[in-house]
Amino acid sequence: QVQLVESGGGLVQAGGSLRLSCAASGSIFIINAMGWYRQAPGKQRELVATITSGGSTNYADSVKGRFTISRDNAKNTVYLQMNSLKPEDTAVYYCNADLYDSSWPPNDLDAWGQGTLVTVSS
Repeated sequence: QVQLVESGGGLVQAGGSLRLSCAASGSIFIINAMGWYRQAPGKQRELVATITSGGSTNYADSVKGRFTISRDNAKNTVYLQMNSLKPEDTAVYYCNADLYDSSWPPNDLDAWGQGTLVTVSS
């Protein structure tokens, strides 16, 4: 069984910063890409940023230049540094991992965290 646990959400004023963390644990063989997605009230879940095991990154246009995704492969952890936050960044942020578990043969899993709420006040 695999778990993703997010932390770091909260309330911040516009222009402020937050850092989200997501740690993967359990029966993990290898993690490929990790990423962050968000879902605002009444909207579809959308991609925020992804990072491969080699460190290649991809960002939504709306967060480019403000958010930075990084990961620590030794800790199976992904981070999202969010700067210059805007009220429209308010959403529940979800961590995602594309991984193989330690079963034999390994299962290719798409794991999700429970989400952490980020609220940006104007």
